[in-house]
Amino acid sequence: MQLYNTLNRKIELLKPLDQSTVSIYTCGPTVYDYPHIGNWFTFIRYDLLVRTLLNSGFNPTWVMNITDVGHLTSDADEGEDKLEKGASREGKSAWEIANFYNDYFINGLNRLNFIKPQYLPRATDHIQQQIELIKVLETKGYTYKINDGLYYDTSKFPKYSDFAGLDLDEQQSGLRININPQKKNKSDFALWKFSPTDKRRDMEWDSPWGLGFPGWHIECSAMCLKFFGPTIDIHCGGIDHVPIHHTNEIAQSEAANGQPLAQIWMHTNHILINDQKISKSLNNSILLEDILEQNFSLEAFRLYVIESHYRSQSKFNWTGLSSAQNRLLRYYNFSSLRHQPHFLGTTNYYPIDISTVMENDLNTPLALKKIEDFINQAEVRSISLSSLENATNQIDNFLGLKLSYVPDINQQIKKLIQDREKARKKGDWIAADNIRNQLVSNNINILDSALGPIWQYSQLPKN
Repeated sequence: MQLYNTLNRKIELLKPLDQSTVSIYTCGPTVYDYPHIGNWFTFIRYDLLVRTLLNSGFNPTWVMNITDVGHLTSDADEGEDKLEKGASREGKSAWEIANFYNDYFINGLNRLNFIKPQYLPRATDHIQQQIELIKVLETKGYTYKINDGLYYDTSKFPKYSDFAGLDLDEQQSGLRININPQKKNKSDFALWKFSPTDKRRDMEWDSPWGLGFPGWHIECSAMCLKFFGPTIDIHCGGIDHVPIHHTNEIAQSEAANGQPLAQIWMHTNHILINDQKISKSLNNSILLEDILEQNFSLEAFRLYVIESHYRSQSKFNWTGLSSAQNRLLRYYNFSSLRHQPHFLGTTNYYPIDISTVMENDLNTPLALKKIEDFINQAEVRSISLSSLENATNQIDNFLGLKLSYVPDINQQIKKLIQDREKARKKGDWIAADNIRNQLVSNNINILDSALGPIWQYSQLPKN
């Protein structure tokens, strides 16, 4: 399997450190609000990676963190903790906010047909691991203390700017007044932030440096180390994590452990709405509930994500989602032929194989082209039930579209189709048309063929 590696800016062959498993760490949600579709685009692409590994003979172990403390409103070290901000917004405690949105996120994984990660660790459950890692950095001379926290001195890590290609001199010249002037370098980041002296936070812990809470970046390094050791196979995140979060992870992990943090860094690109990034501040966030309210299915949304490559800058619009829903309906109706044996043939032919394109840097657009070609061929001439089932199973396994679960029609609908055929044979076209109208009202269209009537769903059925 090959993946584009942000570390080297090229596609590389995956060579697991341990042949028995592939270690994957993905940056998960900050559970202070509902995740928007831009977040779900990223998370679905993680799922596609894990599915491809599973179906290509690998044994992935997937850890996705839950950030429930320490992520400030700025990705650097400025502003309010997002959990504290959410608590203030909703009149609840930060713990209540974290628990509610954590549960919502996990429910979303199920609603979107994810392969659930083996581990979904929360930052607040790993405070001691974060403290221990900070102590290692302190012992090695990478830290310094100022009035608002304990900081990592990026000048002590010569490779700090390499991963993201940062220009630190330019950053320093643009130093803003509102950044703590005690920081030695603008790029320095907080490992442990001190609680304010004038109020008590919902989330704060004792530490060797004082009462406070961990910085956002240290949680991922600490949990990677706990679950996998110093080096993992694949680390994933959004492209916006490259210049700050992942750069800081590399600095603190590799300084502490003396080994590369990850062999391959996989990053998903931005999702745009009206040529703008999705942002709550721009009021252009779309939630899963908004998709359902517009009468689109979450399976259609998953297909919409799959239609674009994870490294491309994708654009969301309702017209595109409508097209994806129509495409999924065609896939579902193709799968429904399993319930209509009179249409199926006996020849196994034209095998579908999307594994090769998925193993080539998750080329989902080409995978969909292969599916379209297969369906086009199958519509020209009948195929065997085994060919149909092999195709839909492969699509489900790699893409998670649940084609194998398209339901059969009930006995009442089947009797209406039989009655219509009887009326047609008698030449009673009025009765046949009346029955057709009844079928349409029940979400069923009829195609008359030489092999007999073929029923199709006119709207996506509920699986």
